[in-house]
Amino acid sequence: MNEKIAVVLPCYRSKAHVLDVISRIGPEVFLIIAIDDACPDGTGAHIKALCTDPRVEVARNDMNLGVGGAVIRGYRIALERHADIVVKIDSDGQMDPALLPQIVHPISERLADYTKGNRFFNIEDVRGMPGMRVFGNAGLSFLTKLSTGYWNVFDPTNGYTAIHRTALGMLPLDKLDHRFFFESDMLFRLYIASAVVVDVPMRAVYADEQSHLLVRSVVGPFFVKNVRNFLKRLLYRYFLRDMNIGSLELLVGGVLLLFGFVFGVTEWVSAAAAEVTASAGTVMLAGLPILVGVQLILGFFAFDIMAVPRIPLQVILGAGRRNPA
Repeated sequence: MNEKIAVVLPCYRSKAHVLDVISRIGPEVFLIIAIDDACPDGTGAHIKALCTDPRVEVARNDMNLGVGGAVIRGYRIALERHADIVVKIDSDGQMDPALLPQIVHPISERLADYTKGNRFFNIEDVRGMPGMRVFGNAGLSFLTKLSTGYWNVFDPTNGYTAIHRTALGMLPLDKLDHRFFFESDMLFRLYIASAVVVDVPMRAVYADEQSHLLVRSVVGPFFVKNVRNFLKRLLYRYFLRDMNIGSLELLVGGVLLLFGFVFGVTEWVSAAAAEVTASAGTVMLAGLPILVGVQLILGFFAFDIMAVPRIPLQVILGAGRRNPA
C-alpha cells in the first residue's frame, strides 16, 4: 500500500483495552489519533503515560461529544496530517486491528470510497448471536437501506470503517450526527455525495467490555432520524439534483395511491351513511388507481436499488495513488 493510512480511536471508558488495541495496529499505519471524549477514566492521560508508540497522537475533548463527535474531530486531524485513508477502530477491543488491511483494500484498489465491516456475513457467526440481535439488526438494516439508498450494505451500525480523503473532504462534518446515529448518518451523507460503499466481512470480538448503547433509548430516535433522511434523500436525489424515470414513478404513483385511498374512504363513508352499497364503478375508480400506484412505487424501488453509486469519487475526481516514497 502506498497510501498514508491514519487510524482514529474514539476513547470513552476504554482504559482497560486501549493500549492493547494500539499495540496490535500494524506498521502500514503512519498515524494513530486517540480522541479522549472527556472520558471520566482519563483514557487519554493513560495513553500518554504508558504508550511509547511514536505514531500516537492524543487529543482530548473538553466535553463529551459522543462517538460521532469524537470521530469527527479525529477526521479533521487526519485531514490536516494529509492522510489518504482514515480508519475508525473502537478502542474497547471489539474490533481486531489485524483486519485493517482487509478494510482498506477496496479503497486502496480504487473500488470504493468508504468501507465498513459486516458481522453478519458469515452464517456460522450469525448462528452464535442472540436471536433478538439478529432480528433487530435485520430491521435496522432495512430501515437504513431505505433512508440511505445503499441497498447493497448490511450491519449499518458497525463502526469498523475506512474512508478515502476525497469522500471525507466532501462530507459536511458539522452536520453529521454526534451520537449513536453517526454511522447511519454517515451513509446518508455519503449517498448524497455519490460515494461508493462496500461491505467487508468481519468477526466481532466480545469480551468484558461494556456497551454504552441503551437499545430502548435509541429505537425511537433511530426511527425518526431514518424517516427524516429518507424524505431528504428523495427530495435531493429525485427532484433537486435530477429528474428521471424514478422521479416520475414516485410522483405519479404517490398521487394515484393518495387519490385512490382518499376517494375510496370518502365513498365508503358516504355509502355507509346512506346505508347503500357502493357501485362496481365506484369500487373500480378507487381500486384501480391504488393498484397502478402500487406498481409504480414498486417500479421506483427497483430503479432506486439499481441507482446505488458504482464509480468511486476518487476515480471520478482523479485522486490518484501516491508514489512510493
